[in-house]
Amino acid sequence: MLSLFTDVSNIVKLFAVMAVAYLLGSIDIAIVVTKIFTGKDIRTMGSGNAGFTNVMRSVGAAAGVITFIGDFLKCVVSVLIGGFVMKTLNTDVFSQRELWGYGEYIGGMCCFLGHIFPVYFKFKGGKGVVTLAALTAVINPIVFVICFAVFAGVFLCTKIISISSIIGSITVIAVTFLVTYFFNYKYQNVVSFDYVLAVTAIQFVISGTVIIKHRANIQRLLRGEEKKLVLKKKEQEK
Repeated sequence: MLSLFTDVSNIVKLFAVMAVAYLLGSIDIAIVVTKIFTGKDIRTMGSGNAGFTNVMRSVGAAAGVITFIGDFLKCVVSVLIGGFVMKTLNTDVFSQRELWGYGEYIGGMCCFLGHIFPVYFKFKGGKGVVTLAALTAVINPIVFVICFAVFAGVFLCTKIISISSIIGSITVIAVTFLVTYFFNYKYQNVVSFDYVLAVTAIQFVISGTVIIKHRANIQRLLRGEEKKLVLKKKEQEK
């Protein structure tokens, strides 16, 4: 594996992917959209989180939808850039399928870090739920469909985004391993077992970070104080 880094062009490409993905992730759509709609900083409103749930609750459905789409697309672009660039690396250590996959995860993970710690906004961003969803949807649609079904089921039962996001994030880790192992490794035989372990570990770190970012929500859930999702328009009608 060390031979991967003996080629200067490989190192340049790797760091270029990481930098571009991080800078894309640092474009916090929630902050930008809220500023356009209200002239305020979303981090001073509602829960203080720069994410689509707080935007929907504090600003409105339209702003929330725009935020969701923007956060989703910036991760999609980062993942695709990572895959395309990493596939061009000069190495015989990994298969082309694995290079593509690693590139996608590197791009997505760096975008995720940019979203949570945006350089443009004093490193105070969102919790990364939409970014995690986008990363999973592009890299492994099967995993995304299963985890989204779990997320939707929990939300329909509770109407609480935070608990749905937490359970969905935990599910991502297990389902990523199972699908990658049985489908990509055992059935298709297009990746190595090391790849299965590596991408599961990456999802563990990303999902674990999402859960940690929800620690305040977890405390409110334990106290029975976590609010259900109610749009601003509905709140005003009461």
